[in-house]
Amino acid sequence: MAFDNLSEKLNHVFSKMREKGKLTDLEVKQAMREIRVALLEADVNYQVAKDFINTVSEKASGEDILKGLNSTQQVIKIVNDELISLMGSTHSKLVVADRPPTVIMMCGLQGAGKTTMCGKLSQTLKKQNKKVLLSACDVYRPAAIKQLQIVGEKVKTPVFTEGQINPVKIAKDALDEAKKQGAEVLIIDTAGRLHIDEKLMQELLDIKSAVKPDEILLVVDSMTGQDAVNVADTFNKQLDITGVILTKLDGDTRGGAALSIKAVTGKPIKFIGSGEKMDDIEPFYPDRMASRILGMGDVMTLIEKAQEAFSEEEAIKLQKKMKNNSFTLQDYLNQLESVRKMGGIGKLMQMIPGFGGKISEDDIDESKIAKTKAIILSMTPEERNNPDIIKASRRKRIAAGSGTTIQDVNQLLKQFDMSKEMMRRVSKNGMRGMKFPF
Repeated sequence: MAFDNLSEKLNHVFSKMREKGKLTDLEVKQAMREIRVALLEADVNYQVAKDFINTVSEKASGEDILKGLNSTQQVIKIVNDELISLMGSTHSKLVVADRPPTVIMMCGLQGAGKTTMCGKLSQTLKKQNKKVLLSACDVYRPAAIKQLQIVGEKVKTPVFTEGQINPVKIAKDALDEAKKQGAEVLIIDTAGRLHIDEKLMQELLDIKSAVKPDEILLVVDSMTGQDAVNVADTFNKQLDITGVILTKLDGDTRGGAALSIKAVTGKPIKFIGSGEKMDDIEPFYPDRMASRILGMGDVMTLIEKAQEAFSEEEAIKLQKKMKNNSFTLQDYLNQLESVRKMGGIGKLMQMIPGFGGKISEDDIDESKIAKTKAIILSMTPEERNNPDIIKASRRKRIAAGSGTTIQDVNQLLKQFDMSKEMMRRVSKNGMRGMKFPF
């Protein structure tokens, strides 16, 4: 995951500071040098890193902080506040047109994931009960129109196409069609490019002039590091973009683009992509990202994902089952499905305070979840609702039906009993006195 190395190095610096108790001016300067190196290694823009360190150093070297009893915590707070400021301070929402449809023009280089991001953004807007229309204006890349149609099918969003004709005309006609259909949002997928090309850039300017978009969102690949920042700067100077979407933040990226783009372009990051699924898109919150970078987790995003995965009715029903100790294997299976909707255990663990940077998705064996589902699905409804009846002969049949072993079935039933007992205790006593196995 992005920022893992940066997070680890910053926390190493902070741990050394905590060991010293009170800090001297010399120790603060040493810490700032180490943080600067960590930022540069994370591919943060040189000038951005320099300005960041100068600002933090100035604020951290005051007498009030150095003489304070908790000087280390105050320095960490300054670093946190400046990281938030560096990335834009507040969450930047999508602009909504006074009169529908809101027109969103998507642009970027080839390979950044622009067409897929059109679908992800549509999915996000549809969850807000918005009626969306996608428009295929990339008439150059082979199969680009077909790709958008496939993406549209996945997110159940209609796609307006007119073949490989003038993209400016397609954009105009798509806007007319969006008004005719009563669509609230029109997302225009423009032509990508292998590098910034004057002819295609002029085409983007012509589309902008023709449909007057409310948002011009640049999709950039975070794995390209400083190249992503340079691309954003060039597009912004020519197109005056309104925001950036960073993709592939789940990959082996150093994260420098996320920390540099706002400072270099002055334009906010509005969304981040963190996976290949259509649900793998998140609004960008500078304060939450700063918390992740500093290893403090991201509780708010975790809560929001849980609210999406669990309805209020389901939560109340689960709470009742916990109270009267009637939690079944079917309920257990339902919870696994909900975790999958939330993005998988690996991603969730990274949002829990204390786990950021210490655990990666590779540390979580998702295949075990698939095996668990196979075992439960091989049971009869009666067995799922009353696991106590699963004796030796039934366990043998379930193992054969799920392609697992009797030991796997035994282990699942043991884990289920432990989970059920933990839920019973939490329901009875809250979190007090709980001992967790990690």
